[in-house]
Amino acid sequence: MITDTFDNQSPAIINPAVKADAVPVDACIVTFSHEIEKHVAEQYASGEIASLWCATGRTPVYLIEKNGKRFAFYKTYVGAPITTGLMEDAASELKCRRFILFGGAGCLNKEIAHGKVMVPTEAYRDEGTSYHYAPASDYIAIPNAPAVAAFMAHSGIPHVLGKTWTTDSFYRETRNNFEKRKADGCISVEMECAGVQAMCTFRGLKLYPFFTSGDLLDAPEWDERGKDYRHGGQHDVGHFDIALALADYISQPGES
Repeated sequence: MITDTFDNQSPAIINPAVKADAVPVDACIVTFSHEIEKHVAEQYASGEIASLWCATGRTPVYLIEKNGKRFAFYKTYVGAPITTGLMEDAASELKCRRFILFGGAGCLNKEIAHGKVMVPTEAYRDEGTSYHYAPASDYIAIPNAPAVAAFMAHSGIPHVLGKTWTTDSFYRETRNNFEKRKADGCISVEMECAGVQAMCTFRGLKLYPFFTSGDLLDAPEWDERGKDYRHGGQHDVGHFDIALALADYISQPGES
């Protein structure tokens, strides 16, 4: 059974480790949009500092420098197995303990979440990856949700906290399961959070996830919203501005 998969009694056959020449950064930002990757490479990056490899090809890791800090950025792929695996590789190539993961997600409760950043507090484990990193349970906690929410409040960004539903199959989000997850307090559905958080908890890494859905952040307090946006939705490059500001925030002395 998948619920019996977690094994911390025997060693892994392949074990990642931080490389001797790993590049130190204060935080690493990860997202899914090729449009955002293109924008970051053109407007923010000061070069490439690492490469992540898999059968689909090379994933470049970019360096971003802001306020005397160094941040990494790369585009990942959709789905918990590859997103988790690439982050494992990134944690080997970089000297980094903080990872920000953001992207689009389905909204399960438009009455409270539409037009706001969704900050997950727990992830429902309707996928397989997390069961290799944590004992079986319905949910896995997101320990750094309070830090993400504190940043959103500090920045005047409309946001809502709630559970998320991590699924492996978006074509099998049935009406009955939708109603169950919504009744249980889930406000979003996506494909990575539970797996990535389970890995980060297992490895002692800090994950800071947030999701966006639909028209977002009609808020005068957020002064970066005046920048050039492309295509809207999860390709809205303004969402990267939020992630970069979050990276700066969590890298301040005394922050998580």
